[in-house]
Formats: sequence, C-alpha cells, structure tokens
Amino acid sequence: MPQMSKVELYAAIRRDHRDGMKLREIARKYNVSWRTIRKAVDSVWPEPRKKLPPRATALDPYKAVVDGILRADLDAPRKQRHTVTRLFHPLVAEHGAEVSYQQVRRYVADRKPQILVESGKAPIEAFVPQTYGPGMEAEVDFGDVTVKLADELVTCYLFSFRLSYSGRAVHRVFASCGQEAFFEGHVHALRVLGGYVGDNSSAISCFRSGWSLPSRSADGLAAGVGTTRRCRGHAADRCTGTPSATG
Repeated sequence: MPQMSKVELYAAIRRDHRDGMKLREIARKYNVSWRTIRKAVDSVWPEPRKKLPPRATALDPYKAVVDGILRADLDAPRKQRHTVTRLFHPLVAEHGAEVSYQQVRRYVADRKPQILVESGKAPIEAFVPQTYGPGMEAEVDFGDVTVKLADELVTCYLFSFRLSYSGRAVHRVFASCGQEAFFEGHVHALRVLGGYVGDNSSAISCFRSGWSLPSRSADGLAAGVGTTRRCRGHAADRCTGTPSATG
C-alpha cells in the first residue's frame, strides 16, 4: 500500500467505515490500532502533534542578562545598540558562559521581536477585510494551458472570469491572449452569468494582466452582450486580481 499522510489515512478509514467495513478489517487493511480508527471516525482532522518541552541549554542561566541588554537597546541610539557579536564576547569573557556564537545568535533572533512586542514598540499589524457586493467585482486573467490537437501538444490560453462575491467562474480556451480574445471572453462570461456591463465605472481594468480599457471598450462589451452600458447588471464591470484557476 502506498504511503499516505495522516489526513489521507483518516479519510480512507472514514470512507471504509461508512461503507460498512468492520473495524477489525480496517485495522488489518491499514495496519493501525483500533484507537486510531476511533479517532479517524470521530474527527475529520488528526490531533495536532504535542510539542515537546524545550530542552535545557548552556545559555539558560544567561538569558536574563541577554534580555536586559536587549531591553536597554530599545532606548539606545542605533549605533550604540548591541550586535550579536557584542553580546557574545561579554557573555564569555565577563560571565564565563560556555556557549557558542550560534546559540546566542538564534536566541537573539527569537527573543528580540518578543521583547519589542512586550515593550509596546512593535509595529501595529492591521487587517483590512475584503468585502464585495453581489455582482460588483470580478477577477479576470489568462493562463497558459497545453492541449493535444491532432496528436500534437499546443499551447493555448485559458480565459478565466470569476465573480468575487459568489466565486462563480466561467472559463474559455483561446488560441491567443490578445485584445479580441479578452473582449470575447468577457462577452461569453457575461452571457453565461446572465449579466451585463454596469454604469458605475468609467473604465474596465485588469491590473494583473496589464489591461486598461477606456470607456468606449465598455460600450463595446455591452454591445457584445446585446445591451446598453447604462443598464445595471449582475456581472462585473471592474476586474481586479487574478483567479486561482489560471495558476
């Protein structure tokens, strides 16, 4: 039997159990204990591996000294702050620490950001949620695909149109990724989705693909789907980002 990850093993056990296979048969098939089978049946995800307590090191008695120096450096001028080398040599010469430079370097790299957070001087992390209204925005891009035509591998281009709110997507393969294919892909997507170009944008743009279409292009797209641009529709009139479908 090929090697499986724990998640794949749990999924296989649940599938066989759902099909009515007995626990003893499942244990023999996957060479696992009944405890593992019970955990797989009761939970979709395996239990996270328990973290072992950190091992004691020769640096432990001197960590308070290093922390004190790092805290003092917060208010010191930049050129007077301690580098790892300036920290290491006093530890060995003045405190008699039998530690390596790599031990001190690793500890300082881990501890310095923590001390910065504890002091309240760390940069504030901000989160800006992405919210989309129904039919207001979509993601558009081209991606390379290889297809077999007449027993030959040919590189084509996959047009991907994905609504940002619902995630519904429309794809179409073209022989090129030129402007005509870009327009035709939009027309096809808008017809499939039952929408049309709205009137609240002066330009259609796809920043990732490098497209910037003036207002007359929006009129052309609207004409392609058989409506006027002054109608409000369900599909997108502004394209941002890149859908994952194109890689």
